[in-house]
Amino acid sequence: MVIPSSLKNCFQLFYVLKISAAGFKYTANRGLILQSVSSDVYQNLAVEDWIHDNMNLENRQVLFLWRNSPTVVIGRHQNPWQECNLKIMRKKNIKLARRRSGGGTVYHDLGNINFTFFTSKKKYERMENLKLVVRALKGLRPQLDVRATDRYDLLLDGNFKISGTAAKLGRTVAYHHCTLLCSADRFILSSVLKSPYKGIKSNATPSMPALVKNLFEEDPTLTCEMVMDAVAAEYARCHQIDHRITLINPADEIVFPGINNKTKELQTWEWIYGKTPKFSISTCFNMVYEQSLLEVKVDIHVKHGRIEVCNIDLPEQWLPPAMCNELEKNLIGSKFCPSETTALASALLRICPQNYELHSKWSLLCENVMTLM
Repeated sequence: MVIPSSLKNCFQLFYVLKISAAGFKYTANRGLILQSVSSDVYQNLAVEDWIHDNMNLENRQVLFLWRNSPTVVIGRHQNPWQECNLKIMRKKNIKLARRRSGGGTVYHDLGNINFTFFTSKKKYERMENLKLVVRALKGLRPQLDVRATDRYDLLLDGNFKISGTAAKLGRTVAYHHCTLLCSADRFILSSVLKSPYKGIKSNATPSMPALVKNLFEEDPTLTCEMVMDAVAAEYARCHQIDHRITLINPADEIVFPGINNKTKELQTWEWIYGKTPKFSISTCFNMVYEQSLLEVKVDIHVKHGRIEVCNIDLPEQWLPPAMCNELEKNLIGSKFCPSETTALASALLRICPQNYELHSKWSLLCENVMTLM
């Protein structure tokens, strides 16, 4: 019987990751090159977590290749309201993910390749990884002007950023991951990586804006598959391992026991939004009601993604103070998000007096408050 090569790869990976009495045992000689068959960001980030938590990388290294459907990925210590346009993302059904590593916010789609280099903490070396990617690209197209910077970015033509870097250093294990903009939708990228929210005060890590360009704008004959294969080949050459890319399914509990729990955690509101460092929004907005222009001042403090202080300053007598106080009181403790505020406002409206004018004013106020979220 002839066993297909893809199935052989699965058998090899199962052997590599087999369970021993002492836990997970990694037995490949010097390294492994993995590529995800999934374009789900939460599944792919879970693979990083799983390898970090379960593989013995003391004398071995792993390269993980992965791509995602449209997603904005923020760093571990970042504020999504400060970093991206959540309104556009909701409208276009673009996912938001928070990774375990630090660094800035990036946009992923299938025109972006992600490389994750796993090593022991002692062998962790970001610049060497970036130089490896540069060599692979120049091996494909020697005329490409691509270089690594002191900030651990990759620049095209000396000016355009095509790759950003982030890392996580554990007690004994480390990983460095980087993006590579190949043919990403730059219009969407620029739209979603621009926050519309004003008046935010936060100690969260800010992203550093940069001019970006797609690699394939320089050479349209390239493909993501060609680039991934070239990087894998250069990685194999450097580490003297077999140039074989093992395809993996990040949802496979047989190969990666417990990985689906990691995926679920990365999708939770508590992780994506609740891990945001404490911040406040002090701003004002204008409302038009019956041809009158009204200025409303708002001061909201958010901790663990939930409102802990809420002050709404309305023009005198525009709305009964008791109604405004009720809104402020009920917002405290709630998630700082439009869906929860909508449900809360609707519930409060049902117990308000049956008065059309009050209901109209209430709805207008709540709609405007939600624009801050």
